[in-house]
Amino acid sequence: MLVRKSIIVFRRRCQGTSGESAIEVSNLTKCFGELVAVDHIAFDVKRGELFGFLGPNAAGKTTTIRMLTGVIKPDEGIARILGYDILSEGLKSRQLMGIVPEMANAYADLSAWNNIMLTGELYGIPKKDARIRAEELLRKVGLHQRKDHLVKGFSRGMKQKLLLCMALINEPLILFLDEPTSGLDVESQRLIRNMIRELNEKGTTVFLTTHNMEEANQLCDNVAIINHGKIATIDSPERLKSRSSGLQSIEASFSKVVDANELIGVQGVNEVRKLGDKWRLYMEDPNTVIDGLVEFAKARRAKIISLNTLAPTLEDVFLKLVREKEEGGSYD
Repeated sequence: MLVRKSIIVFRRRCQGTSGESAIEVSNLTKCFGELVAVDHIAFDVKRGELFGFLGPNAAGKTTTIRMLTGVIKPDEGIARILGYDILSEGLKSRQLMGIVPEMANAYADLSAWNNIMLTGELYGIPKKDARIRAEELLRKVGLHQRKDHLVKGFSRGMKQKLLLCMALINEPLILFLDEPTSGLDVESQRLIRNMIRELNEKGTTVFLTTHNMEEANQLCDNVAIINHGKIATIDSPERLKSRSSGLQSIEASFSKVVDANELIGVQGVNEVRKLGDKWRLYMEDPNTVIDGLVEFAKARRAKIISLNTLAPTLEDVFLKLVREKEEGGSYD
């Protein structure tokens, strides 16, 4: 009981207020042989923030989260979790976090219930409190009826829900989620996203790694985009979209077959992509392109079946930044 009381006092002391830093990272670096997986990155996550860490596969997302959660040691740099250094005060920082890793790590030969209770024991939670919390969490994710079943018989979605329960058993102040909805069915994705929103609304700081642009757009206050171990930019999803020139687009379809070479010749069009039976045209000035498309259709005696102007998506911004870097450019 004394251990539990000391943990409660410690956690209360770390609560802090919104606006203060929950995660502070400076010059963080990790190499595997000659590969620089994470290259001198820096960012700051405020308490109560839902922070997205976006990037393609092998961009450095999982390596970063493994350093922040104490799984591997950085080669250079400093990182603090609620003020505690991840190297010199690793135990204290880990007591404040919940972790849902990319690869399921629940014990396959234990039941869902025993996995959660074991996690509670590792965090020093009294069995009575752990039982109440476990019951609540399992009901919330729809696993209560399977709580006594062995995990090795669970689907990927069920395992992911169980991992979330295990991560939340200690009511963490910071929740680290590494691709939490990857490979899940739509219903499971929606359930987990709703739980993430609810936790964040109640004050939990969330650090979410994902390559799902729409997921980040729906959930995150701010996002960092990482590629080849370097951070390209950090901003809110809407500000990223609004300051991305050349990414406004028009989606159009025609009554006759047209090809990309014809459309790229329309005044003001910078890029053309085919999407099913429609065309996506990227430009600086939509008004100029709309006028051009009307003339284009008249000249070919075709009708415009549909015409929609679209704001840049977070995926558009992401692809633009990645493409610029791969073509030898520099990040803004």
